[in-house]
Amino acid sequence: MKKQLIHSIMLLFLFVGNSFAQQTPAPKQTKAVSIEGATAHLGDGTVIDDSLIMFADGKITFVGSAKMKIARQGTIINAKGKHIYPGFIAVNTTLGLVEINAVKASSDEREIGTMNPHIRSLIAYNTESKVVETMRPNGVLMGQITPRGGRISGTSSIVQFDAWNWEDAAIKVDDGIHMNWPNSITFGRWWLGEDTGAKISKTYPKSIEEIEEYINDAKDYLNGSKSPKNLEFEALKGLFDTSQKLYIHVNGEREITDAVRFAKKYQLNIVIVGGDEASKVASILLKNNIPVVIKRAHLIPGNDDDNYDKSYKTAIQLVEKGITVTIGLGEGHVRMNDRNLPFNAGTFAAYGLDKEEAVKLITLNAAKILGIDDQVGSLAVGKDATLFISKGDALDMRTNIISDAFIQGRKLSLETHQTKLWKRYSNKYKNQ
Repeated sequence: MKKQLIHSIMLLFLFVGNSFAQQTPAPKQTKAVSIEGATAHLGDGTVIDDSLIMFADGKITFVGSAKMKIARQGTIINAKGKHIYPGFIAVNTTLGLVEINAVKASSDEREIGTMNPHIRSLIAYNTESKVVETMRPNGVLMGQITPRGGRISGTSSIVQFDAWNWEDAAIKVDDGIHMNWPNSITFGRWWLGEDTGAKISKTYPKSIEEIEEYINDAKDYLNGSKSPKNLEFEALKGLFDTSQKLYIHVNGEREITDAVRFAKKYQLNIVIVGGDEASKVASILLKNNIPVVIKRAHLIPGNDDDNYDKSYKTAIQLVEKGITVTIGLGEGHVRMNDRNLPFNAGTFAAYGLDKEEAVKLITLNAAKILGIDDQVGSLAVGKDATLFISKGDALDMRTNIISDAFIQGRKLSLETHQTKLWKRYSNKYKNQ
């Protein structure tokens, strides 16, 4: 009896495990594909009506007009009346690092401590995440997996969203280190009965001094005997030889200016993440060739005296001033909404940004900022065949209906646990 009970329990765990198992990644491309007739949005601002896109062995081999007299290769997909786009890229996301916010054991987005440049998000990335698989049906096929917490959170990496494990998923390993810049403004703690009004932070200058002291110690270590071995300082080497970027998460006008000054002092290659008031210092950012990862469009303005549409116009304000911009949907529970990345770009387009510039925000601009534009970000010969076909405008939630998607030439399944539930419950009353 006891033996039968043990066997029953084992079968139960096996059933539960299989019911939540990873969707099998697509096999390597073995046959060429030709997509003809679609309106091709190349990602660099160019549009080709009645296009022909061909790819083989995971790489794009032809981009042009379907009217050209050129032999089609392999499987031919008739996409007339549809649209084709490069795969969208989610920047500054914690996808695959947290599965259920309320279950601490499933959260791997942050480490204890303040200075953690040696903490690598990639090795914690969960390819079997049920959240990750929901990105693909909206065209979000890649992401920069970013740690949180502390003054220096750790190191991000860029992955594609159809893989067996993090090794298979990696597109670019350890692309940059993320720093949370201190705030010059502080607010009272209401739970202690303090005045909640904004005040100048007395600790702000000291916090910057601590950052500079840490960076100076790291430089001394790397230029010295490197004994005893210091893993934190070793991880900062890429910042000083500029093989890695420093992503500074910062919002205020003063703070952004101080962050740029800090970067110039240590000759660091930086990216501003957040940048609520980046438009106020756009001339400084442009002069120093510093790109910005802006927050999502669907946000309430942060200050009482801001215009209601401030968040909607962030992109056009920076793009018009010559700043390279992409979108990062932010932190916390927002990872669930990374699937809405194209619709945020669509909102920026609705508030003045040219539609193809809006596409560029989440394709070529994102790839350039992440340093992967030689591989992805646009439909161009020699780049990865990471792309998708939509029945309509991919920036419009009403018409972004994807019929086919490919990562590195591999045809993806667009089935997820959400689509399965939708089919299940949409048929609930049909036979009653």
